[in-house]
Amino acid sequence: MSTVRLTMAQALVRYLAAQRTRVAGEEVALFAGVWAIFGHGNVAGIGEALHQVRESFPTFRAHNEQAMAHAAIAFAKAARRRRMMAVTTSIGPGATNLVTAAALAHVNRLPVLLLPGDVFANRIPDPVLQQVEDFNDATVSANDCFRPVSRFFDRITRPEQILAALPRAMAVLTDPAECGPVTLALCQDVQAEAHDYPESFFAPRVWTPRRIRPDRGELAAAAAALRGARAPLIVAGGGVAYADCAPELGEFAARHGIPIAETQAGKGIVAPDHPLLLGALGVTGTAAANRAAAEADLLLAVGTRLADFTTGSWALFRNPARRIIGLNVQPFDAAKHRALALVADAAEGLAALAEPLAGWQAPAGWAAAARRDIAGWLAEAEAAMRPANRALPSDAEVIGAVQRALPDNAVVVCAAGGLPGELHKLWRPGAPGGYHLEYGYSCMGYEIAGGLGVKLAEPEREVVVTVGDGSYLMLNSEIATSIMLGLRLIIVVLDNRGYGCIDRLQRGAGGASFNNMLATTRHQTLPAIDFRAHAESLGAIAEKVAGLGELEAAVRRARQAERTMVIVIDTDAAISTEAGGAWWDVVVPEVSPRAEVRAARAAYEAQRRAQVSGE
Repeated sequence: MSTVRLTMAQALVRYLAAQRTRVAGEEVALFAGVWAIFGHGNVAGIGEALHQVRESFPTFRAHNEQAMAHAAIAFAKAARRRRMMAVTTSIGPGATNLVTAAALAHVNRLPVLLLPGDVFANRIPDPVLQQVEDFNDATVSANDCFRPVSRFFDRITRPEQILAALPRAMAVLTDPAECGPVTLALCQDVQAEAHDYPESFFAPRVWTPRRIRPDRGELAAAAAALRGARAPLIVAGGGVAYADCAPELGEFAARHGIPIAETQAGKGIVAPDHPLLLGALGVTGTAAANRAAAEADLLLAVGTRLADFTTGSWALFRNPARRIIGLNVQPFDAAKHRALALVADAAEGLAALAEPLAGWQAPAGWAAAARRDIAGWLAEAEAAMRPANRALPSDAEVIGAVQRALPDNAVVVCAAGGLPGELHKLWRPGAPGGYHLEYGYSCMGYEIAGGLGVKLAEPEREVVVTVGDGSYLMLNSEIATSIMLGLRLIIVVLDNRGYGCIDRLQRGAGGASFNNMLATTRHQTLPAIDFRAHAESLGAIAEKVAGLGELEAAVRRARQAERTMVIVIDTDAAISTEAGGAWWDVVVPEVSPRAEVRAARAAYEAQRRAQVSGE
């Protein structure tokens, strides 16, 4: 057997560079590169190994470890999980800064390979700088934090262990059902140790998604349930994108007369002009989709986790006779809430249903009602985004102005606060993939870094990041990275001077406005934050605009800018779109001296009764 002597880090990098995939029929590198911030624990080992292959296997440097992991995750999502990136950090805070991003990837079922530095395997210099010591377990390090938020975790304490660990990592990262973050904690001394590796270990391998076909019994049960339905509804989730079957889903819906509603992850996948597309579903849903959900007697849930925002905390589906078919590649998701599980790749599952459903259509009146509701909702949405005569614009009015100034192929990126709700209802993607929301973990700070990852994956598309002032202040450093890498973003900062979304939630639960808006925090002086000047200090072009007309013009200018442009606009924190939406289970105290809380509790208990009866 022919071998080659390499350090563990050199062998790891060489292995990753050899992994391949196919995109649109073309063979390409599976890993688009590695994000790295070096420190003790990875600079001498994996840092030296990456330097050797820097021309063929790119290394990108960011300014925050969490942010660079967000960028890697966003890249994978934009690439429909066909391609991915790795992330390496030092031991200690560099590593633990990745934990939030690992949780985000875990919740959203997205692949990212995390390579944090770790303690010395030989333990001779213990405790090393930044080492977390457990008084009762000498094997514990800070990287054990990754265990609950990784699909696969391993600590590499000998150089030959990667011969087993890397193929296992790849199997998880590329598996449609198991897909999620993988953490390989790399003991820093082991990174530099040499081993005679088989040359065959580095042979190129092409990874393609597994297409699971449905069980015949599950298929028969699902087809029978569909044939018996009088008011079926398709719930389209992110799995439709990852199975690359949006056209097939659209054709299935049209052929059988079944309306389609979209989750946050599923929005923008089906063609926006589909005649039965009801739009967003759930707490942030359209009136059209939510009316259909309330009446539906069968839900065909395709590639969705059925999270609480989609289901209105399981109070949205009010037909007592309703049934669920869970068409999902992951059995855990397929069987949720007593669903008829149809475990399969979404494309394979829809194709398999063609024969048993041949000639069947839902009652014509059901589809006709959906079409009427779609037309009604579009008018409501247009009214919500139309400029109104007020001192400060609403988020919806800002969304309307931004959308009017963008081309059809633009991608909007967002993650947390009030904006995801308004975007889910109102944004009209002009082309598939034009809606990129991280709402599984709803992580403040994802937005700008996520936009960077999307632009890496789709450099030919206009990428616009919409972000509130709260999220901007949490994580804005990758503005500088976007300029450093020549990846031009349009960033629109909506400044409502606090956490306006949570303030509305607080008041909706009967609470007093407290500690969310800057004005209601403990303070001696309120900060006069100049977001325009701050963005300029990071190297961006920046403007502050005075109204919607100026905003629309600024977005058009940003499309021609030579580098990232940040546009700041003041907005009204109190206004949200009243049309559409559904109840969300946010607990209200049972006992309070405040009359407002007691009233909110009474309303909450009424909704809870509907929730229980609905289940």
